[in-house]
Amino acid sequence: MQWETVIGLEIHVQLATESKIFSGASTKFGAEPNTQACALDLGLPGVLPVVNEKAIELGVRFGLAIDAEIGLKSAFDRKNYFYPDLPKGYQTTQMDYPIVGVGHLDIELEDGTTKRIGVTRAHLEEDAGKSLHEDFDGQSGIDLNRAGTPLLEIVSEPDIRSAKEAVAYVKKMHSLIQYLDVSDGNMAEGSMRVDCNVSIRPKGQEEFGTRTEIKNVNSFKFIEKAINTEIERQIDLIEDGGTVVQETRLYDAAKDETRSMRSKEVANDYRYFPCPDLLPIHIDQSYVDNIKASLPELPDQKRDRFQKDMGLSHYDASVLSASRDLANYFEAVADEAKDAKLAANWVMGELSKFLNQSELDITQSPVSASQLAGMLVRLKDDTISSKGAKTVFEAMWEGEGSADEVIEKKGLKQVTDSGAIEAIVDEVISNCPAQVEQYTSAEPDKRGKMVGFFVGQVMKASKGTANPGQVNQVLKKKLDALC
Repeated sequence: MQWETVIGLEIHVQLATESKIFSGASTKFGAEPNTQACALDLGLPGVLPVVNEKAIELGVRFGLAIDAEIGLKSAFDRKNYFYPDLPKGYQTTQMDYPIVGVGHLDIELEDGTTKRIGVTRAHLEEDAGKSLHEDFDGQSGIDLNRAGTPLLEIVSEPDIRSAKEAVAYVKKMHSLIQYLDVSDGNMAEGSMRVDCNVSIRPKGQEEFGTRTEIKNVNSFKFIEKAINTEIERQIDLIEDGGTVVQETRLYDAAKDETRSMRSKEVANDYRYFPCPDLLPIHIDQSYVDNIKASLPELPDQKRDRFQKDMGLSHYDASVLSASRDLANYFEAVADEAKDAKLAANWVMGELSKFLNQSELDITQSPVSASQLAGMLVRLKDDTISSKGAKTVFEAMWEGEGSADEVIEKKGLKQVTDSGAIEAIVDEVISNCPAQVEQYTSAEPDKRGKMVGFFVGQVMKASKGTANPGQVNQVLKKKLDALC
């Protein structure tokens, strides 16, 4: 039997606020456990929450970017459940009146086509604490620093049909929230976590199968692996005569398997009711319009501009616009070097290679945009060759100074004086009579490949400083004159 996969994603994004959603406690990452949880975060008696207005603004910014309905009226509810890291015994969230309603996000598939993924809603809520299981000799510790941290939960429609589509959707969402300054999107620090709802059904069947939820996946790589692993598990289970149970599962990357965590609750199990401590939030259209006017250029808009105004290919423009920091770096290089294509080649090529090898982000690059642009200017004006440019780049990466300083220090300036090049060419021709004889006696259509030998000898004699283009021209002219 042929099976079809149905996937819906819930993305939890930590909002870029300095304080928590209902208290003034800090949201800074990396503090000592339980040092950033105040009385309100702990649900102690005698305290009342106050909504962080910045969280409302960031929610609206996101909603506008996905062309969604904005909740001019939104309200908070209590979602009741009991875990050691949830000190109040409930989570304050939005149920019936979310800040963001129906929207969509377009993703690009591997074959170049575009697919629209529906967004059901995005609602504001507070995070829980964190259970720690290491270093406690069979016990668990509780860190409540995250309790009350503002989250935006983005819920997709079940429009995704493969793990690769899921990754494309999450990557696009990750790019968008960074462009908007809604969140830093740091998945390693928990700023973006994904719950993957996965089910299968016979191909052609309209009715959905029973879904399972893979909880808290925090990398693009693991999202793809977790979904594929769960798809295989469900297919094997059904084909062996079993049934899929609706439950929450965890992905174990070390064993490449999903395992049951708990039965999956439904809304009734949480006993939602309106939060008695928080009034509904009303915003007017002018508030929304002001936020809309402040939105930055978004990834798709930047990609289109790179293609239209800079002449980049769709692929290059897509890669360079996916990350805001990478796009800013590229634009700075292109503007200063006055050559977008050359800048794109170096940013996507040599620079990216060195960053990947060193496991660095573009913001951590030892070579600044201005330094790279300075080197490209010297490459364009023939001060250095392509080979010399790589030597210059490596030196700049090691902190040896600007392109001009490296060129001067290492003697990499190309010889472009035609007289000097002709003298070297004449010397090489006189020192290689056998090769000259082979060239002159060869058929005209075979001589082109034979020039390479002479070019190599000239470059060796000039210690790599002769301009290759001029060398080729002079050699061809002089060798052909001997035929």
